[in-house]
Amino acid sequence: MAVTEATRACGPYSLRLSGRMTGDATRTFRDGRLTALLAPGGRPERATAWQAPDGTLHLAAETHAGLAELHFVLALEDDHSPFLQRFRDDPLLGRATRELRGLRPMRVATVAQALLRALCGQLITSRQARAIERAVIRATMPSHEGLCAPPTAKALGSLSCAELRRLGLHARRSATLVRLCRSLELERLRSSSTSDAANRLERERGLGPWSVGVVCLEGLGRPERGLVGDLGLVKLASALWGRWVEGHETAALLEPYGEWAGLASVYLLAGFRRGLIPLDSPGGRSTANRDPRGGHDRRIAAFRAAERRLALAGRDHRHGPPAGANLRAR
Repeated sequence: MAVTEATRACGPYSLRLSGRMTGDATRTFRDGRLTALLAPGGRPERATAWQAPDGTLHLAAETHAGLAELHFVLALEDDHSPFLQRFRDDPLLGRATRELRGLRPMRVATVAQALLRALCGQLITSRQARAIERAVIRATMPSHEGLCAPPTAKALGSLSCAELRRLGLHARRSATLVRLCRSLELERLRSSSTSDAANRLERERGLGPWSVGVVCLEGLGRPERGLVGDLGLVKLASALWGRWVEGHETAALLEPYGEWAGLASVYLLAGFRRGLIPLDSPGGRSTANRDPRGGHDRRIAAFRAAERRLALAGRDHRHGPPAGANLRAR
């Protein structure tokens, strides 16, 4: 490593929280240390990051360009203090913002990888999606010491739909990936406004609100677009409203968070997993707790009741829906 830096993030930041479950074909996160293969300027280089108990982040890369890219991946300059302050007393999200205040969504190094992740994650379980993403990246990108370089649009666009199908990606999603990688300059979306980039992607067949949210959050580093249709949010909304919820209805869950809908998605999902989201909060005002279908509060008294309803619908909260039924497709 030729370039090192000891720095602090703008605002509260926890690498332990942010790095959890972020490993993929291009990076690992073990024992509090992130190791990634980046490719600034098209040249692969290894980078690492770890955080000291006092909050100082120790970064290392082979070049200054690699160090700058590592800053982007870790979201070090994107202070989310306004989000934490604005929603610290929110009946639904407040406890999660207080207990997980250092959490920021980690990004991927290329927009092309974010698009690949969004397409792999449609209609299947998270485990299957990550396995397909790894297989595609390993089949297209050079590797070094067990890690692959971040996929580029050129590399992904060079594959045929048949090759992607053999790697596990559904035929229609393979066609969408190849078409967009060949026709769009994906990396230039980072220079567009969030609304322009999202509107451009939503015009494409095969991409819906969830997929666009993934690209905006993990590829562009924008917090505005929520993960509408995410299975975790479907389960949360079902628990809050006492009925099975369709993917598109989760937009009502995120609507109160406005321009922070993407970051709110991350905190709702992380808080839900940790039991930090109150499924029965008497006196709470949040419109996210309110069933948009009935126009009044439909919160249930206990999570067990929601689990029974989900089980009757053929979906188990702890293990997800039956194979092939993941609702995060849209």
